[in-house]
Amino acid sequence: MTVVRIRKSEVKKIIGHKKDSEIDHVLSMMSTAVERMDDEIIDVEVAPNRPDMLSEAGVLRALKSFSGKSKGLSNISVKSSGYTMLVDKSYNKDYPYAISCIVKNLKLNDEKIKELIDIQEKLGMSLLRKRKKGGIGLYPLDKINFPVVFKALHPEHIKFRPLDFPNSITAKQILSQHPTGREYGHLVQEWDKYPVFVDNKGNIMSMPPIINSHEMGRIDETTKNIFIEATGTDYELLKKVMNIVVFALSDMGGKVYSIECVQGSGKKETIPSVEPQKMVISIERTNKLLGLNLKESQIKDLLGKMGMEYNKGRVLVPAYRNDVMHEVDLIEDVAIAYGYDNLVPNIPEISTIGEIDKNEIFKNKVAELLVGLGLLETSSLHLTTKQDQLIKTGMKNRKFIEVKNSKTEYNILRSDLSHYMLKIISENSDVEYPQEIFQMGRIFNPGNLGEEEHLSIACTPANYTRIKQVLDYISRMLELEFSFTSSKEAEGYFIEGRVAEVLYKGKKIGQVGEVHPKVLSNFKIKMPVALLEINLEEIFKSM
Repeated sequence: MTVVRIRKSEVKKIIGHKKDSEIDHVLSMMSTAVERMDDEIIDVEVAPNRPDMLSEAGVLRALKSFSGKSKGLSNISVKSSGYTMLVDKSYNKDYPYAISCIVKNLKLNDEKIKELIDIQEKLGMSLLRKRKKGGIGLYPLDKINFPVVFKALHPEHIKFRPLDFPNSITAKQILSQHPTGREYGHLVQEWDKYPVFVDNKGNIMSMPPIINSHEMGRIDETTKNIFIEATGTDYELLKKVMNIVVFALSDMGGKVYSIECVQGSGKKETIPSVEPQKMVISIERTNKLLGLNLKESQIKDLLGKMGMEYNKGRVLVPAYRNDVMHEVDLIEDVAIAYGYDNLVPNIPEISTIGEIDKNEIFKNKVAELLVGLGLLETSSLHLTTKQDQLIKTGMKNRKFIEVKNSKTEYNILRSDLSHYMLKIISENSDVEYPQEIFQMGRIFNPGNLGEEEHLSIACTPANYTRIKQVLDYISRMLELEFSFTSSKEAEGYFIEGRVAEVLYKGKKIGQVGEVHPKVLSNFKIKMPVALLEINLEEIFKSM
């Protein structure tokens, strides 16, 4: 969890002059645990699913609703700035998106500047995955000449004075000499071109997601108007992050102005988009899940305490609540507003005898064997992306099951585990070698719309012999009858002639081999990888 510092005086303005124990109770019921409290400061732990509360402004906004002082939607008005931000056609395909907006009439002091930096860093670490998915930049508006352009330049063509650095240096020098460059340089160092923001006079404003320019991107107490940008790999996520920042600045008294953002693809959108999300909630399902008998008027009141608006089964969810993706999330908010301490536990009037499923027993044995060999177990989402599952693996024509109205880029069900194994290796290129990992999990067969349990193993640096030795060991220890034959139709993952089909009692259950260099290149893996994936269903049938 992330710790957020809030002023005790601000909390008391909302809930009154209560005792410390009462303040602790109210904050805890909001699903924020109080870590420390003194006469002036309260440190609260914010759950990962509430990034909108990663600032004092966010916590106080939620507290106003929860305490009943300000129920319903927090609306902000957005005026047009008349400005444009362009993503140049030279944009980096590894880091393609940029959006921006403006907040004016801020009255900043040292405390509020620290809060701004804090929310910027916390969102970068959490939602943006340590800046792997993107970054946020804040700039004094008065120093910028529009239109602003987001482009990609070769490192040798980038030179500016980074934030809090004594002189101008090149992009490569920033990665080696500046503290922030050293911390996050691994994100960009393998790219041919680095992303930069440039204003209409050719001034480099920043090099996302690393560092701002000292001249163009330093906020201080004299700053009244701020230009905000968010850049990264997931366009929809950037819009949600922007909304969180914008609402926090609005709560500080700022006035929000939109910018027309034009992406490299030509797509135009006015940012920020603060329209509430429309969702549906069933009173019947709510009561069934919570074991309550709530009336419609009560559900309306409870959702109002969570900053939402209810009307005849429909709910308006504020734009900064990116964690609300399903009706169940709404029902969870109803439970929080109702109070977990008010829920009365009931023992079910049934008697059952449980035992571990035999398939799970087998999987546990396999896991123990592989861990004993020094392999590390991993776990991945059932949902994946077309980029990882189809494009990077060179299997664009493979069928897939797509999720309707997905809220993120993870919009198809995985049809194998192998691409996730390569993705994990790719994302851990800075970890020492050898890397040997495995995963057991469910995949979704687009052919028969069925579900199957698979095992995948990846070793690097390794060859066919190494990966086959691992499977031979499992076969020997569990007395399984594996055999191998040359593969007639190798999956796109493998090198022709360095792959074999795995047979179990004469039936094909998978493949084992060395990953093709082209696939390794697509995942930016520099070491040879040996890969195995088998279907465990045939083994389960024989047990």
